[in-house]
Amino acid sequence: MNQLLLKKQLISFLNEDIGSGDLSCQALFEDQQILGKGQFYSKQDGLFVGEQIIQETYALFNEKIDIHLFKKDGEITRKGEVIAEVTGPYHVLLKAERVLLNIIQRLSGIATITNKTVQQLANQQIKITDTRKTTPGLRMLEKYAVRCGGGINHRFGLYDAIMLKDNHIAAMGSISEAVHKVRQKAGHMVKVEVEIRNEIQLKEPIESEVDCIMFDNMSPTKVKEMIHFVPKHIVTEASGNITLENIADFRESGVDMISLGFLTHSATALDISFNIMEEMK
Repeated sequence: MNQLLLKKQLISFLNEDIGSGDLSCQALFEDQQILGKGQFYSKQDGLFVGEQIIQETYALFNEKIDIHLFKKDGEITRKGEVIAEVTGPYHVLLKAERVLLNIIQRLSGIATITNKTVQQLANQQIKITDTRKTTPGLRMLEKYAVRCGGGINHRFGLYDAIMLKDNHIAAMGSISEAVHKVRQKAGHMVKVEVEIRNEIQLKEPIESEVDCIMFDNMSPTKVKEMIHFVPKHIVTEASGNITLENIADFRESGVDMISLGFLTHSATALDISFNIMEEMK
């Protein structure tokens, strides 16, 4: 994870919430040296993600805040278990509380659903991967959470790989023409993936020697039939209308990976709370 970008994002998130000052803490804690202790704990079973978020957020306020993490990123946390314990000035613990919870609940939820999907597929030869259907501003963090849950990352943006989808192909007139044009301008390190929606479209990307072929909105039976025609050096991917409920149907499809938007766009936050424990004298 890019630590510089993480710090920049955390500052932005905190500034959005704190604004010109925390009115509650300003009124309650004239002595900002009064210490307190707080605990993050899970209210349901799932996978925790948030080590760096907790550490970097408190470091922005006061590097002397004592942090004791009981869980590592990607580890299972059970209902009622303490995830982390922090000791420091009350005003810091409370200022950071909501932003911290919002982020770690979101990331933990993504890791949890990713892990459930991996378990449901039950085929280590097929990788579960995310998409670009992420929350604006949170892509780095959400894709990190996917990795913590046992998935892998697809491209991060429009800048690190070429994916020719139906609209690109329609604009160019054919898959072959689209691939030819991007190959002329793309660097030798840039991979090219082509999305196909039927058997008729399979021949062109193979002849154009693309790096990856995506079978979009196809049944597992159809994917299994078509994959035999794809050379081994071309990576294969299934996507579209694949859910947690039907992903097991793709277990024997033969694809290299399955990309799923719901890992990030529909993940339910893991229920995590923060409680102040006691005043420190």
